[in-house]
Amino acid sequence: MRIQGSALFKRRRLSLITALLLAITLLLPYIPASTAAAAQAFAYEEITLEELQDGYADGKFTTVQVVQAYLDRIQLYEPNYNAFTTMNANVLKEAAEIDRARAAGEELGPLAGIPIVIKEAVDMAGYPSTMGWAPLSPEKGGIRLIPEKDAPVVARLKAAGAVIIGRTNIPAFSSSGTRATTSWDGDTYNAVDRRFVPGGSSSGTAMSVSGNFAVLGIAEETGGSIQNPAAAQNIVGIKPTFGLVPNAGVVPLGGSTRDVIGTHARTVHDAAAMLDVIAGYTHEDPKTVASIGNMPANGYTSKLNTQALQGKRIGLYGKGWRDQDLTPETQQLYDRAIQELVAQGATVITDPFADTDFAATVKSADGGIGSVYYDMQDYLERLGPSAAINNVQELIEMTGEVPSVFTRYDGNLPDPNSEPDLSAFIASRTDILKIFNDVMDKYDLDALVYPQMFKETPLLSSEDNIGATTVSEINLAGVPLVTVPAGYYKSGSPFELAFTGKMWSEADLLGMAYDYEQATAYRKAPVLLEKE
Repeated sequence: MRIQGSALFKRRRLSLITALLLAITLLLPYIPASTAAAAQAFAYEEITLEELQDGYADGKFTTVQVVQAYLDRIQLYEPNYNAFTTMNANVLKEAAEIDRARAAGEELGPLAGIPIVIKEAVDMAGYPSTMGWAPLSPEKGGIRLIPEKDAPVVARLKAAGAVIIGRTNIPAFSSSGTRATTSWDGDTYNAVDRRFVPGGSSSGTAMSVSGNFAVLGIAEETGGSIQNPAAAQNIVGIKPTFGLVPNAGVVPLGGSTRDVIGTHARTVHDAAAMLDVIAGYTHEDPKTVASIGNMPANGYTSKLNTQALQGKRIGLYGKGWRDQDLTPETQQLYDRAIQELVAQGATVITDPFADTDFAATVKSADGGIGSVYYDMQDYLERLGPSAAINNVQELIEMTGEVPSVFTRYDGNLPDPNSEPDLSAFIASRTDILKIFNDVMDKYDLDALVYPQMFKETPLLSSEDNIGATTVSEINLAGVPLVTVPAGYYKSGSPFELAFTGKMWSEADLLGMAYDYEQATAYRKAPVLLEKE
């Protein structure tokens, strides 16, 4: 059962003490004494959406008090973690307006007063869209590119009453699934341990949520950018079915084929609650018409219960999925997780993709990002006539550079008003989905549950990339995935499971992930360090 109210706060106080003791005994050997500043107590550490809503309703605190506490915490630790590119200058005014509306008895949205962060790649009206790229960064002397209107997901979050703390750091063009090093704003650091890569490209969002700079965050994925940072920083991530959440107003890589907007949270419930707000059809993104009839009638929290794994049939990782061995320690952690799934009543099926061509089909597939030039044209046109740049030709001419995401065209840049040839990608997705769905049906599987990485999170000082097991497969197929904390390596690096299934199965996956989360409770709040 879920632990709520005062009992949960008591448990969290004990968890904080435990975390501090662990930091002394485990982390300090890896941290130079000069940087090991003591962590400051934070009144809202690991607070959940429901606990915040209950506190507001009971008058225990106001939105202004909560937001100010987060701002104070950010001021203390942000210099050592670099999660943000821009802060919302109006955040306290917006918080005060929610308090006024609450006091007046006005109807409030489902996220009223909840502090959130938005990935830099997602448009906010009046705030620079830098794409993580120095030529578009006013701080670096670049062009100031200001969108006239919010992306649909931002508009929905504002309408739901969410309080946006700021915009979070990304690598240039969101083109790394491992780190934010190429960002004009430099590296973001992992909240769990600064030695490890933060995951990308939603690096700053994951750090903000894991490090208790916000309660919820918007992330976005083309190839691992939701799931990689979630797994690297010990939080829950939802990579939704392609077409469930609008991605208009988002800097594209595979806008027509692969890009999805999803959620980062510290709990499965909170991630699901945020998905309820941002999912569904909008005329601003015609792809979302596919979501009609494919969303749960009672929302994405409707199947969250501690019996969700009972009787479920779960497919396990194997070489039929990808010809990649797990490291010995990863295998040990995965074996333990399998036992935990079985203990919750699940039946497991070993390597259901064995004797299929799935791995080879994925390896030879078209990547689906050949439309990036065309998608960028659409994105720039949407910024509005007052924006400094309105098309790809102006982008190249005014910055004096050809963006790295266009190098795939080998200098032969297409007419952005023509139609991209996506026939190879369509054929690849068709083939991958056929094998995927056939295997799910053959073994009557409810989900696949894999280790999200085949090895532990690399060190930031290394040149290694995150070893995800699910990135190409999931994104090429367009199917959903949920990450959930499942333990730690001996080094302190998080270990996470990835729950995935057929298109539109988010609610079922969230139910199973919730059951596992509640049974194991592996996440521990990271102990942040001040910069000296």
